[in-house]
Amino acid sequence: MGLAIQMAFVVAAALFIFGLKLLGSAATARRGNMLSAVGMLLAIVAALLDQGIVEYQWIVLGFVLGGAIGAVAARFVQMTSMPEMVALFNGFGGMASLLVGAAALATAGSTFTLVTIVLSILIGGLTFTGSLVAWGKLSETIGSGAVTFRGQQIVNSLIVAGIVVSAVMFCLQPESSQWLYLIIGLSLLFGVMAVIPIGGADMPVVISLLNSYSGLAACAAGFAINSNILIVAGALVGASGIILTQIMCKAMNRSLTNVLFSGFGSVSTVETTVEGEIKPISVEDAYYVLEAATNVAIIPGYGMAVAQAQHVVKELAELLEENGCEVNFGIHPVAGRMPGHMNVLLAEADVPYDQLLEMDDINPRMETVDVAIVIGANDVVNPAAREVESSPIYGMPVINVDKARTVFVLKRSMASGFAGIENPLFYKDNTRMLFGDAKESIAGLIREFS
Repeated sequence: MGLAIQMAFVVAAALFIFGLKLLGSAATARRGNMLSAVGMLLAIVAALLDQGIVEYQWIVLGFVLGGAIGAVAARFVQMTSMPEMVALFNGFGGMASLLVGAAALATAGSTFTLVTIVLSILIGGLTFTGSLVAWGKLSETIGSGAVTFRGQQIVNSLIVAGIVVSAVMFCLQPESSQWLYLIIGLSLLFGVMAVIPIGGADMPVVISLLNSYSGLAACAAGFAINSNILIVAGALVGASGIILTQIMCKAMNRSLTNVLFSGFGSVSTVETTVEGEIKPISVEDAYYVLEAATNVAIIPGYGMAVAQAQHVVKELAELLEENGCEVNFGIHPVAGRMPGHMNVLLAEADVPYDQLLEMDDINPRMETVDVAIVIGANDVVNPAAREVESSPIYGMPVINVDKARTVFVLKRSMASGFAGIENPLFYKDNTRMLFGDAKESIAGLIREFS
């Protein structure tokens, strides 16, 4: 039985690795997700059998409830709410690690085990409350901007000092439960304090970082309960989350330290005056420009998710191609509210993956593009990142849509983006504003083509 259990763990770990590899492509992501899910089921069943648990009533109930919640979430949660759901899932993973670490205290024997218990509780608690704050910012249940106050760094330093002292005392006196409760309380508080000063525009980076934290918490919990498969799974999630975080920071030309301690909302900026005037365009006039175009680039943003316009966007792209036009999609790494948000939306609409070009691939082509259609994107196409040194996003790589011959910007209003920054693109001579709901505007273009 022992050999069979270990073989099951090896197979589960292999499924995790292959599943993670397949998640790197939209064409294979669904299969990768399924393989990873099967691996997790195998790992859980093998772990239960390894522990010799006889009474499965509560475990079966947990399976049923968890499966039901997951099925409902997958079926009914709107794509616009996907980032918030990911944030909550990260938080639940952190809380699970916290509970596992606390439960492991009953069998803790060595100092090493006590240290891993502290780490699983600390990282898990931080991930839980930090993810709740991220959820609040993403859903705009709370303000999306950075929350700062005088003496904030001092408060955070005192919290960290309290955690260190409590951790040391807990390892020295594990029988004194007050130190454990203090670690739990301070870790939960630290999660809130760590995320509230981060501006809303940095949420994609925060989501990937919290995802990494949830994996590290699981890894620590694996050491606490001596579970090799939990260590492997946690390490995979933690490492992939860190790699993704670094990729996204590079895409924003910012360091992780800058994101965590100098969010957009907390940067002192100089007010700039944008010259030029807004030039609206009607659906009918936009049609005539597109009908004559031979090269169109579509730049999606969070507004496309809000309007649920991905399906009509694909239909418009097909009509343009039938008219002899080359169509590509420019995807910025931090477009939307979570990593890969735009890729997920367009994959849902069955947009061919080879039409999705990364920022570095589409920017060299932009000067040859007849029409760039910006759908609900703002900060990731803001030329202030190149032109305005006083802008908090100065130096951040953006998609250079302003270099296209004509730019259509689909927006409901002139409201600023999630970062709250003025966009000079809207006032450029080659920009035309197509106001209204993006889905309705694109549907109008489709009717004109039809």
